[in-house]
Amino acid sequence: MKLLKILLITSLSFLFIKTTAQTNSNALSWQMNAAYSNYLMCDIHQQYSNRDKKFSEALKSKESLLKYLDNCIKKYKNIISVFPEKSNLNAQVVGTTQFEGFRIEKIIFESLPKRYVTANLYMPDGNESFPVSLSLCGHGLGGKTPASSAAILMALNKIAVLVVDPVGQGERIQFVDENSKSLTRGATTEHTILNMGANLVGTSVAAYEYWDNHRAIDYLETRPDIDKTRIGIFGSSGGGTQASYMLGLDQRIKVATVCSYFTQRERVFETYGASDGCQHIPYEGREQLEIADFVLMMAPKPVLIMSGKYDFVDYWGATQAFKDLKAAYNILESPEKVSMFSAEVGHGMPKPKREAMVSWFKKWFYNDSNPVIEGERISIPTDNLKCTSTGQVITAISDNVSMPEYHKQLFENYKNHRTKFLKQDHTLIKKTVLELLGIEVPKEAIDVQQTGFNVSRKYDLYKYQINRMGEMPVPCLVLMPENINIKSNIVLYLNESGKDDILSNESFIDEYINQGTILILADLRGFGETADPSNLNDSKYWNWEYRNSMASMHIGKPIMGQRVVDIITLLDFINETPNLKGRNIKLIANGLYGPTAIHASYLDQRITQTEISRSIKSFYDYLENPLQKDIYTNVLYGVLKYYDLKDLITLLGKNRVRFVD
Repeated sequence: MKLLKILLITSLSFLFIKTTAQTNSNALSWQMNAAYSNYLMCDIHQQYSNRDKKFSEALKSKESLLKYLDNCIKKYKNIISVFPEKSNLNAQVVGTTQFEGFRIEKIIFESLPKRYVTANLYMPDGNESFPVSLSLCGHGLGGKTPASSAAILMALNKIAVLVVDPVGQGERIQFVDENSKSLTRGATTEHTILNMGANLVGTSVAAYEYWDNHRAIDYLETRPDIDKTRIGIFGSSGGGTQASYMLGLDQRIKVATVCSYFTQRERVFETYGASDGCQHIPYEGREQLEIADFVLMMAPKPVLIMSGKYDFVDYWGATQAFKDLKAAYNILESPEKVSMFSAEVGHGMPKPKREAMVSWFKKWFYNDSNPVIEGERISIPTDNLKCTSTGQVITAISDNVSMPEYHKQLFENYKNHRTKFLKQDHTLIKKTVLELLGIEVPKEAIDVQQTGFNVSRKYDLYKYQINRMGEMPVPCLVLMPENINIKSNIVLYLNESGKDDILSNESFIDEYINQGTILILADLRGFGETADPSNLNDSKYWNWEYRNSMASMHIGKPIMGQRVVDIITLLDFINETPNLKGRNIKLIANGLYGPTAIHASYLDQRITQTEISRSIKSFYDYLENPLQKDIYTNVLYGVLKYYDLKDLITLLGKNRVRFVD
């Protein structure tokens, strides 16, 4: 018996030494590198499942369908932002070039005072008033240049076309050097960077594009050679996005074509993930708005969907979404006014699509059903398309207000609103903070699972997975010093590089352990153990967790708010653990964790003090320096209408939050 006991002790000792040597920071009972994305997709799937049920119910009668579409428009207007008042367009035709059968006019107008929009009008020869269509550009720094083959084909078929440079493209690039060269890698990057600042002040690049295009129609209506009763719109790729976002807001549009964009938003997220900034309006998923809903907002006016079978825009999703259009137009007794043209092509608008589109417009503008055949393509020099002397508004027109400058102007305009808001009762302020974060204070009980235990030289290491219904599990480590006493405090440490980076730094840990401080290391969702794989986040978006940040905004739960919930979960864990309960809690956070820590400290008084390093101190920092990476991690839609980070710190009181760098 004595020998058996000795052997058992020896065996256990060997096992203990082996376990200690293999200590790592992982505390979750499972490993799955796309877990966070899958978690968010559950919300997306549920929201669109709810949408599909409502849409199916709406198809029961014409009255119920019209009510459904009216409700879609109301929800859309609720999230798109408030548009400014109209001002003088101050439109100028700064040049004209004649070609065989049409001319190209170079036009500049102001969609807002000092916001200059550059455009080309392809005008058919003749003295009559022609129907017209806006041509909305797909992504490409060139914008309206090179010349639009679709616009030329339309003009040769007696339909005028106004090709508008979107913000961030063509002659409206916002980030250029002194030689008018772009400072970013392309339009998708610029749109995303601009959208981050726009979201902070409660708007979006999609809203800017809509407003510029809406004002472009205002300009067309001033011309006697344009028939106001026959106005259309078409666009491919990013232009298809712009077209879709316009249909529900501008009733003057009579005919439309959406190319290489139309699919199911749900499929976009589950195949390639979020698109660039101009292709998302925050909270679309929360409002259960599918891409088909935006197109249906113009029903039963004529609309043509054009798709490539080998496009990266999901073709299966396009066919399924088109079923919604077809069903709705049948209920509205206009089945002939909706059609889908599929081609054996990839992305964009090659010849077969151009011919189909112009045929569609001729059918509805001229009652002409004869197919259009494109002849030899016409070459047009770039100089015949440029409207400015330098090729960029921002360097050619001295009083132009750039979009980053506009964001700062909006921030200043909201100053009185912020002041009034911050003078309210704390309860009302807290309510708005929670709404902006997209959360409620969690009421569900936590379930704590111990997933590991190790003994180190100076402390015991406990591993936990903290579960809460409806939330991502929070992995954490508790380092319990040998010299713990009743006065020992807790440091909750959030490290941007993950808790593993801290656990491997023995001298750093000793600074706390030697003082008898209980050290808790945690990875909030999307960091450390649940960080999204880098290869699934395109570097052009300048954000290492772009797809999860955008998915979170889409469902109405900004990623920062979700992480605040994780901190509250950790505080509940501390409060329910006998050896931890009742001790002072100091929160230390660095890097991208900073704004989350500030919000958690404001919302939960159990945090005694917060210390932040290597982090922004103000959301306004993003407006002043927009060419930063990883901004989307800390974006709250419209937050700067109400408060900045500095305001929350002031409300917290002296010494509650301090920056140490």
